[in-house]
Amino acid sequence: MKRALKIGLIVLGVLLALLIVVPLLIPIPPLENVVPPEKLADADSRFININGINVHYKISGEGEPVFILLHGFAASEFSWREVRQPLAQEYGGTVIAYDRPAFGLTQRPMPGEWSGDSPYGPDAQVNLLIGLMDALKINRAILVGNSAGGGIAALTALRHPNRVEALILVAPAIGVGSTATWYQPLMTTPQGRRIGILMARQIKDWGIDFGKSAWHDPSKITPEIWQGYLKPLQVENWDRALWEFTAAARPTELASQIKSLKMPTLVITGDDDKIVPKERSIQLAHDLPNAKLEVIPNCGHVPHEECPVAFLGAVKSFMRMIQGTKNRVSERNPVFAITPLQPVDDVLSDNHPLLAVLFGIV
Repeated sequence: MKRALKIGLIVLGVLLALLIVVPLLIPIPPLENVVPPEKLADADSRFININGINVHYKISGEGEPVFILLHGFAASEFSWREVRQPLAQEYGGTVIAYDRPAFGLTQRPMPGEWSGDSPYGPDAQVNLLIGLMDALKINRAILVGNSAGGGIAALTALRHPNRVEALILVAPAIGVGSTATWYQPLMTTPQGRRIGILMARQIKDWGIDFGKSAWHDPSKITPEIWQGYLKPLQVENWDRALWEFTAAARPTELASQIKSLKMPTLVITGDDDKIVPKERSIQLAHDLPNAKLEVIPNCGHVPHEECPVAFLGAVKSFMRMIQGTKNRVSERNPVFAITPLQPVDDVLSDNHPLLAVLFGIV
């Protein structure tokens, strides 16, 4: 018995040693043809240092209202190309689309370049958004977030409600799936980071199918659109940053406190969303105390890209409601009051499965 136990311990020790040593021996070929993000900037690109990170953004229009657009996982400000200018023209205000950390042309800090919490985690992303508003002297804004960007927009509204005039959540990844934390400390070990780099690079293999799944009709994705999607993969350290972003994902208080979001909210979803099924968005709109729902037919996970006319129409109707409510506030009451919007019917399907769990869901 003792001999068997001894042999078992030896075998276990060897396996642990292999788990520790082997990942460090895996060769990591350097990325080819990558450049600093500034080298890929467009003529209308702007950069601003926020909390030590050089953030890439684009801006249309000036004045109020101010819309700030937050893209989803594996996307960038490019995803808002169809609606950024029209929103500014329609409302005579300012529209800002920026690249969240780990994506687009925003700087990608590497381990050892920061102290404290990761700049890729949800807390840091909220702080970066508020820092961006402060730097651009924006007191209040309408936050427009797609997918995981919708989660960051809503989390910002929860923590800084005085800075958010309204929310527009586009197929928001809020409360979808779960974020397991038991293995996450392993992801930032030398072994985890080494394997993680190789895993992150696999996006070049599965990213095409993932991108197609975000559209109801992927035949609409032109070569120019694919080029825009793939452009950030030319940025140095994109693979390491993607892994750090994944490792920094943490559950937050958002899902449990979603009913605390009292500001006017528009929830937009496509009726053929394969990533965050429409039933999830319908339920979210039902749970929010002051929400309006818009389901766009023949549209997928990115209505602002695939169905921009319908998207802009939904926003226009929502903005009229907000303005109408403001105009109805009595002059005797200077407090900005909002009449609750019409709640949506609970039309959830009991047999519609979740089709995907995204990185960075909050």
